[in-house]
This record gives sequence, C-alpha cells and structure tokens, in this order.
Amino acid sequence: MTLLRERTAVRQSPFKLNFQAALLTCASVMALSGGVARAADATPVSAADVEGATSVDSVIVTGVRGARRTVADSPAPVDVIGGDQLLATGKVGLKEVLNTLIPSFNLPGINGGGTSWTVRAITLRGLNGDQALFLVNGKRRHTTSLINNLARVGRGGAPVDLDFIPASAIERIEVLRDGASAQYGSDAIAGVVNIILKDDSEGGSFSYTGGQNYLGDGDTRAATINWGRPLGDQGGFIHLALNWKNNEAATRAVPSRAQYIYQPTVTTVGGVTTVTPDPRDATVDRYAWGLSYGPGEEDILAASYNAELPWRDLTLYSSGTLSHRSSRKNTGSFLPNLAPVAGVTAGRPLNRNSLPEVYPDGFNAYRRIFELDFQTSFGARGEKAGWAWDLSTTLAQDHAQLDGENTLNATLGPSSPTYFHLSTHEFRRWTNNFDVTREVTGWLKNPLQVSWGLEHRYERFLIDAGDEASYVVGDYVIPAGQPFAGLRPNPGLASYAGTAPEDAGAIHRHSGAAYVDLGTDIASNWYVGVAGRYEKYGKGVGDTASGKLTTRWEFLPGYAVRATVSNGFRAPSLGQTLFATSTINGSLCPAAPNNLFRGAPCTPGEYLTFPTKVLRTDSVEAKALGAETLKPETSVNYSFGVTAEPVAGLRLTLDAYEIQIDDRIVDTSNLDLSVAQLASRAELAPLLARFPQGLTATYYTNAVSTRTTGIDFVGEYAFSLGDLGRLNLNAAYAFNKTKITKLKDTPAVLKAVNPSLVLFDRQKIADLTIGTPREKIIVGTQWARGGWSASLRNTRYGRYTEAGTSASLDRTYSPKWITDLDIAWQVRPSTNIAIGANNLFDKHPDRIGILNADQGTGQFGIFSPFGITGGYYYARLTQNF
Repeated sequence: MTLLRERTAVRQSPFKLNFQAALLTCASVMALSGGVARAADATPVSAADVEGATSVDSVIVTGVRGARRTVADSPAPVDVIGGDQLLATGKVGLKEVLNTLIPSFNLPGINGGGTSWTVRAITLRGLNGDQALFLVNGKRRHTTSLINNLARVGRGGAPVDLDFIPASAIERIEVLRDGASAQYGSDAIAGVVNIILKDDSEGGSFSYTGGQNYLGDGDTRAATINWGRPLGDQGGFIHLALNWKNNEAATRAVPSRAQYIYQPTVTTVGGVTTVTPDPRDATVDRYAWGLSYGPGEEDILAASYNAELPWRDLTLYSSGTLSHRSSRKNTGSFLPNLAPVAGVTAGRPLNRNSLPEVYPDGFNAYRRIFELDFQTSFGARGEKAGWAWDLSTTLAQDHAQLDGENTLNATLGPSSPTYFHLSTHEFRRWTNNFDVTREVTGWLKNPLQVSWGLEHRYERFLIDAGDEASYVVGDYVIPAGQPFAGLRPNPGLASYAGTAPEDAGAIHRHSGAAYVDLGTDIASNWYVGVAGRYEKYGKGVGDTASGKLTTRWEFLPGYAVRATVSNGFRAPSLGQTLFATSTINGSLCPAAPNNLFRGAPCTPGEYLTFPTKVLRTDSVEAKALGAETLKPETSVNYSFGVTAEPVAGLRLTLDAYEIQIDDRIVDTSNLDLSVAQLASRAELAPLLARFPQGLTATYYTNAVSTRTTGIDFVGEYAFSLGDLGRLNLNAAYAFNKTKITKLKDTPAVLKAVNPSLVLFDRQKIADLTIGTPREKIIVGTQWARGGWSASLRNTRYGRYTEAGTSASLDRTYSPKWITDLDIAWQVRPSTNIAIGANNLFDKHPDRIGILNADQGTGQFGIFSPFGITGGYYYARLTQNF
C-alpha cells in the first residue's frame, strides 16, 4: 500500500459525513421551497436543452460586425457554451469550467509559486493567456495586477482573472479560435473569448454546490443567485448576480522521509554506538512539511449587473462586476533548525533560517493575498442616417495587497516580525470606444457590411513597497552554542521577499486605435471579409498595423470550406515593463565531495536559500546585463477549415492553423551575479551590496520567436430515443505543437562572463514547447428523459514534460483519461437537485520520483492539466423563481 493510499484510508470518513450533510441541506431547502409555483425555464441539462441541441444555428456576435451570424455559417471557428453547461460541469471557478469544456484551453494544476497559484496562467491554442483577448458583452476585460513571475507555464504573463466574473451572470460564452487583432486590437493573437451576460427581465435562480476531494480535503462551497427585473416601460431590464465560493486547502505530499526531524541522542557504551530518536519523532505530523504541495485556501465574493434602458431614440446600457478575494497559501515548509549529530549518517535537511528562538518546531510560511476588483461600462447606442452607432466608456481596477504570515526575516534575528506586508499591486484601465456599422447596398449584388470605429485606452500599473522588515538584509550572526554559529542567515523571508522602495513605482500609457471592417456575400454561397486596424502606443512602444482576410465558400448545401489569414500583435504589458521584485529560491547542499553551493563550500544536507532579483527592464542593472527596451510581439496567423452538416442535428468542423510569433516576451535564465566578472561591474555594486551573500537576476526581454501549428475538430449530434428520451453526443479534439524558430543571441556582456551561458535556457524552452499537452480529446454525452438528465464526459489529456535544469531531471507524464459525471433530477417544476463527480475514477498523474523526499513533496509534479488532488464529489441544488 502506498503512502498516499495509507493517508486515504485514514481520511475517508470526513467526506462521507460532509456529503451526507450536503444532501440533507438540499432536502431541507427543497422542503422550504414548496410554495414556489413558477416553472423553471431550464435545468442544468434538461430535455429542452438536448432538443435544442439539434439546432446548430446559435446566433453569435464574436468575430463579426453588424449583421449577426450563426455557428453554422461562421467564417471562423467559434465555440458557443451555454450558461447551463457551465453549471453542469460541477466546477465552481470559470477558468476550471473552460478547461473542462474547451479542448484548446489548458490550465496547469499548480504551475509554480509567487502569485501564480492564485491567478493560474492559462493557455489557449498553446499560447499564453495574455495572448488571447477576453471581452464581457463585447467590451475589453481588464487584466490582473498580479504578474505570473514565478509560473513555469505562461511565465511573466498578466492574464484576465476569470474568477471575478460570476458564473451565474453568464448567458453564454463565445470562443473565437482565430487571430483577431485587426478586429479587436492587442492580445487577440490566439483568439477571443467573449462572455455574454444574462439579459432576462424576469425571474432568476439560486444554486448551492458543496463537495470535497475523495481524500476528504479541499472542501468547496459555492452559492450563486441571479435575478432579473424590468427597467422602465419600454422593454428595459436589469439583471443582478452574486457568486460566493470558498475552498479549503489540499495537499498530495507524501510524509517527510527524513529519519529524524528532532535531535536524536547518540551514546557509546563498550564501543557500541546507539542512536536514540527524540520521542517527538514518533508523533510529529510528517505531512506538515509538504503542505505547500497543492491548492491553497480561497474565498471569493463576486457580484455583477447588466442593464438596458430604452430612452427616446436611444438605448442606454451598463454592466459591471465587483469582486473581493481573500486567499492563503502555504508557500514553504521549514524543519526545525538543529545541528547535525556525530555518528548519525541518516539525518534530515538543515536550515539555518529556522531560528529556534522563534520557531523551535519549524514552521510553514503562508502568503496572503487580499484583492478588490471592479469593472463597469456605460454606453449608448442608436441609429443616425442609416448608421448604427455605439458609444461606450469602461473603467476597471484590480487592487491586490500581498502579505506574508507565519514566517520571519532571519537576518533580523529573534526580534524579527512574523507577519509582513510584502507589497501592493494595482492596475487601472480606462477604455473608450466608438463603433459604427451599416449595410451599404446598390453597387454590389448583396449588401456590404461596413463597420469602423475608434478606441482610446489609458492604463496605469503601480507597485508599492512593503514593510522594511520584509526586504531589508540585517546583520544578525547566529550565536555560539547554536547550529551554524558564527554564520549569517540567508537573506530574505523564508519563502519570498517584500518589495523594496527602489523596486516600487508607477507607470502609465495611452494608446489610440482606428479600424475598418468590411464583409459581404459575393455570391449566395461565398462570403468574404476584410479588416484593418492601426494602433499607436505611448511610452516608446510605437505603432502597429494589422489586417485580416476571411472567406467562406459553401460548395454544397451543408458543406463549406473557410480560411483566414491575418497578422496581429501584443503590446508589452505595463507589468512586464515596470515589474521588479526579489524572490527566494533554495536547494539542499549536496553530499561531499561535491558540497558546493553556487561555487562556495556548504554543509551537506543544509537547506540554503538565495534571492533571485527580477530587474526592471530599463534599470541600469538590467542594461548592464544586456537588457533592451521591450517591443510588441508580432504574429501572422493562417487557418483553413472544413464544415459539414450532412444530416439534421449533426455538425462537423475541422480547422487547421499556424501561428507565427516574433519577439515573444519572456524572462531570461537565472543570471548568477556572484561571478567575479559581473560582481566587478560598477552598475551592479549597489545591488550586490544589499545582498552580500549572493544574488541571481532575471529580466524580461523579446528573446524568442515561435511557430505553433495545430488542428481543432468538433462534432455534435443530437437525436431522439423515442420513449427513452433524447441523446446529445459530442466530441472534440485539439492538437498543437510549438517550435522555437529563433533565439535572441546572448548579450556579449554575459558571454564574456561564461561562454556557455545562454539568455534563454533549456528548461525555459521546454516549458514553452512541451510543458502543456499537445493533444486533448473530449468525448461527451447528455441524456434527458422526463425530469431526469445526465451528463457524462471523458477527457484525454496528452503527454507533457516538466523539464529540469538538465536532461536527467526531466519528468515526462503519460496521457490520462478523466471521467466526469453529473446526474440531475427535476423534483419539482422549479427545483432541481444533482449529484456528480469530477475525476470519477480518482486518476492522478504518474508518480515519477520525489522532488524533495525529506520534505515530502513533488510526487505528481505541478503541470498536470487536471490537477493533482484526484477525485471530487459534489451535490448541487438549483431553485428557479
């Protein structure tokens, strides 16, 4: 029996109790709701839904201007996901939902440290999350203020935080899988995700979901409510939504395998040496030293509104979200700091930063993040001289406070605080749009859709310094009589460091854009569209121009080919331009005779830490290491697809694509500043003076060009089973492969230090090219009969590799099939209950070694696209009113 299964046997019973309690809660609420008479409009997966799935004419608004098209005749691939589908996944976070439903979407389970565990980096079509554009009701959604500086996949990005959009507010999501910079501007290289909010003027629903992992941890509770009311007497509406989600921490670490956590006693009698363990070794919780290996605690409250009011010959509209998150994550486990014992050959790692006066039993360091986020749009639309116009303004802000809890700055000695304010990040965006469209007739056989528009954006990014104690390096020396007497502790806090004043600052930028978009049916079966866009950015970014040509030809009724070619761009984010901070890395000192740590002798088994400095690109230190001003990423996209509707209810699409991106923005390899040639540089002297025990540095740079090729397949078929109900079958397949086509030369200053040093090392290349599955298959079925419905989905995640610093440390994980099941019962016209399981058969990634056996972490790696926590059960109540 494995260590994981030993833990499973101990921890099953809490789940059973909590799951039974959830079911009893559902039953109680249903009993109290017996007086509600209004019938539900829909259930999570109802017969009406399956019936409606026979139609492929879902109206879409993403990727087209003016006249609305349908999925069936879209000239570019678009996925449409209904709000009920979001609910039926059993997931309570929007990014997890999209990872479940969209084959070209990927979400690593953990993906590194820093803030990346809170706003996990996503990928779409193999590209980073900030290379895809997210909209809400067609308006550009703001990005997070938390840059993924310690992520492995999607490192350095600042993606949109999808968890701040209430799922209960969503009518549908349209995913355009095609480059669209010419239509929407910066970031739309991989595609566009447009989240459409509900616009019902009557009724609403309440839903509660409770569940937990098979191991009995990771308890999740989520409640949603949405409600619509008429506004005015001319068909206006206001629709409100509120989501609350709370999930507890979970870990999949094996227990610490260190033979001794506390100090053993060694006695020699008659030439026989006896080692007696400290009695506390027998009762200590050995799992406590791996609590950082898994998701943390999180509490999110998200609200939204969507409103329209006809007034005279105008329609006034507004929508917005307001959200708060409190999160807590174990980011490092540190064993007690006790000296090695003579005669003991098998001990435990040593850590000079666990000062016994502060943490005699060791400690777990926690990172806290408190985040307040809002976005609101106001606009008006109408018609003048045959032109439909839309004028809007959107204001958004994400404010994040980063703190450290239950840690210390050992360089300050035993008087060190144990709670620190690390930094404050804030991102603001103000967007103004003016869009005009109309059909022009008379000089073409069919109407020409003419659209044009203007956009202005103002963005501001700010970083404030943390408490002085969070970044200062003190002069404390470990006193005599203690382990490591006469040595100084390693710099920084135990798992991270605060932002110093020299790394704080603010930056803002204006940009302006103009676009034109034309489209027409040259013949009844042939559509052609062309778009062009010009944008100009401040702060030295410059201007860009992009274009797109789209065509679709229906060569037989129900059969068509479609193709697009476009170029695009992504401007460097303000975070990548301004961001600077220090993070703490660590490793064990190897055994003699190789007991060297960064070129200096160390004590075998000691856990040594060192700071890594992210340098601001325009700083004198970064320039001394070869940094240059960031410039936009540029892309060229090609796609070709075939669509077929051979019989009613059956739709098949196959699209192939190639995306070439030049000058991708990445961070460099870790550059060791302790090397004598660098340490002698005058520009680096003030920085090295702050970190006398050594420092590595990185900075952001346009270092890589890539080519991503891929295929997307989607098939849907719905049909009647007669008296047995209706069945909807669907299948999707996504394949993408990214290759490096060009690497920026290593700056001469770095080559002079070490000819073998590279700007972008093998691990970072691997993370970019093989760190996510190249293949993903989703095969699902939805069945409904009377008041019963069921949804069964099987997802195959392909092979991926977590690369090490050398080939011998690479870990390649085999493909896995993950099964999800949701069963719902319409117990009353307005009441639905459901039970389900995600990862029904409790699959985990391969066990390939242990990254740190003494501290008990790493058995499943961190990149897993389906997580590392295994199976998850849930129960859900939905009450319509």
